[in-house]
Amino acid sequence: MRRSPSLLAPLMLVACAGSPKPDSQPGPGPTALPTPSAPSAAEAPAKAEAPANTCGELGCRTFPSVTEAMAVVLAKKPLVLGIGEAHAQKGTESVPSTTKRFTEQILPALQGKVSFLAVELMLPNPKCQKETKQVAKQQKPVTEPQAETNQNEYVVLGKRAKALGIVPDLLRPSCDDLTRITQAGAGDIGVMLETIAKLTREAAVTELDRNKQAGKPELMVVAYGGALHNDVAPRPGREAWTYGPDLAKATGDRYLELDLIVPEYIKDTETWTSLPWVKHYDPAKLGDKVVLFTPTPTSYVLVFPKTAR
Repeated sequence: MRRSPSLLAPLMLVACAGSPKPDSQPGPGPTALPTPSAPSAAEAPAKAEAPANTCGELGCRTFPSVTEAMAVVLAKKPLVLGIGEAHAQKGTESVPSTTKRFTEQILPALQGKVSFLAVELMLPNPKCQKETKQVAKQQKPVTEPQAETNQNEYVVLGKRAKALGIVPDLLRPSCDDLTRITQAGAGDIGVMLETIAKLTREAAVTELDRNKQAGKPELMVVAYGGALHNDVAPRPGREAWTYGPDLAKATGDRYLELDLIVPEYIKDTETWTSLPWVKHYDPAKLGDKVVLFTPTPTSYVLVFPKTAR
């Protein structure tokens, strides 16, 4: 029996740690956000291969809309699409977040193609309320810098997904999962990141099996959360924080990594400059376009246009 879409119960949410591939200690990382003026996926039909202009290294291509860029990603026919964002930070509430952009511009194009949306929020476990409260307390150093609108936008995402026939759900930690975090001491953030990756992997594999049993093996599963967890090739020492390699194996290499980026939040810091595509992104030339990089055959980076002011 399919689990109920608990994403529609906002008072039950506990925010999870997650960040766009930080270089030092895991934390809130750079922010990501704004809204382009390009048409949404609901306004234009996806094409098998959209027209594009080349723009440099790492397979850089530009598109007139997010919809056309996403058509290229979806043409690869992944069974699992791991989408990574940089969580909205406090002070950016006036700028449309990555979650809002995904909900409005990308999610509609997934209708009929996706059965399940796993969202990087942990559902409190009523069987171990003490541990749940302690984990929420331990997460504060990570979640406090984040925008207060984050959880509400995840709720909106869940409602929109359900309306499109896509089942949304949260990560469901066991009491053992929560106990491991509470007992981790100074390493609790690392254990949280491991737990997020583990629970996401388990949820995706369960849904893939369910689709096979239902005679719909080609339906996709989407995992949506921090851009640390979706890596196909995690950096040494961070293998336990990502579900990418395991899901690539589980799908026979039909897993894709997709990072969603807003150019206004790219900073001249090691966290950002260490990403391989950043040095190839010129905001003066590309800022008004949708840009799609292909760092590897199984990973994409979609950079939204600068926000019109």
